[in-house]
Amino acid sequence: MDFMSIFSYAMIIIFIPISITWIYFIQIILTSLKYTPCLNKFKKITHNTPKVSIILPARNEEKFIAKCLKSLIHQDYVNLEIIAINDSSTDNTEKIIKEYANIESKIIYVNARKKPMCWVGKNWACVEGYKKSSGEILLFTDADTTYHEKTVSLAVSHFISLRIDVLTVIPKIICIEVWTKLTLPILSVFLHTRFSAIRVNDPKKKMGYFFGSFFLIYKKTYQEIGTHEKVKHEIIEDGALGKMMKDSGYKIRMVRGEKFISAIWSRDLFTLWNALKRLIMPLHIQNKYYTVGIFVAMLFLLFMPTLISIYSISYIFSAPYVFTILLTISTFTTSMMYLAIVIEIKEIGINPLYSILMPIGSIIILASFLYVMIHKDENMLSWRGRKYSRYDLKESSL
Repeated sequence: MDFMSIFSYAMIIIFIPISITWIYFIQIILTSLKYTPCLNKFKKITHNTPKVSIILPARNEEKFIAKCLKSLIHQDYVNLEIIAINDSSTDNTEKIIKEYANIESKIIYVNARKKPMCWVGKNWACVEGYKKSSGEILLFTDADTTYHEKTVSLAVSHFISLRIDVLTVIPKIICIEVWTKLTLPILSVFLHTRFSAIRVNDPKKKMGYFFGSFFLIYKKTYQEIGTHEKVKHEIIEDGALGKMMKDSGYKIRMVRGEKFISAIWSRDLFTLWNALKRLIMPLHIQNKYYTVGIFVAMLFLLFMPTLISIYSISYIFSAPYVFTILLTISTFTTSMMYLAIVIEIKEIGINPLYSILMPIGSIIILASFLYVMIHKDENMLSWRGRKYSRYDLKESSL
């Protein structure tokens, strides 16, 4: 038996678990999509309308803050205040917030004090906003998020009726540029399997997670867990808070709300690149060997099926039997990979033709892993106009 045949048999053995993994991913995605509860579907009980304080931190958000504020102003839930925090912006964000605050009494303008050295920016701004709040319930959101007019009333009713401690809502992700369209569906496959709402909502599972674009929490509960000060070093603060609350026995509920909330994940290639590093850095900080393992696994899952299919076709006439088997299993695996990607593309609302360009998105994601693993730059992450090094951050959320 020659080397090529031995190699091909080895690839057949390797591709069996790879194909099973993609089938598992598809099953998890479909199950999650089917059984994740929806924001507007719950057993409603009669309740009062406690005051809601919306905490809206904003740093250099001049392109999005006005649209966000307009959607919050027009909520049909009357008993609310909107605490808009200018987090040391260098653009027109502060000016826009002030203009809206002057014409709308619901909006409370807060100019955050300078961030202490030991804090991540958003965490500091959230605490600054919380200190000005007067509501019984807090709603934390982002400046690039927009709301349907019934969102807050539905969320509060859902929250109170089910007697939970935190409600977080999955938004519709708006892709405003091509790079996000290439990478987000691939990333969603892996995030879907780990941060599935089914796992978050199961009290027996350890997984706890919030979406920073929307999570509702009683002020008393927020104070009990130590506010954002408890996670001041965490760049993925929503994940850290979610994990901390789940570990402490609080009831977290994650629901689908794509019809009621939309959010922008990245704005251009630069912010996408840093958003990917923002996800990967916590993994690397916790366990660099684990990060290397994920990198190798993603390399095999995303690239090997297609490469081996091409390889099999090239040699199929020299040793038909073994290469036919290899071509069959690698083609099947490739099909499962693309099926998982297409399912995510459909959910996000992207043109399915972007699945053809999946290898480009895969290269970007893997390159960000490689960068984090080998780069020693002091300022390796730029997020919302601030520079962070791996030494500034402490992560425990992933």
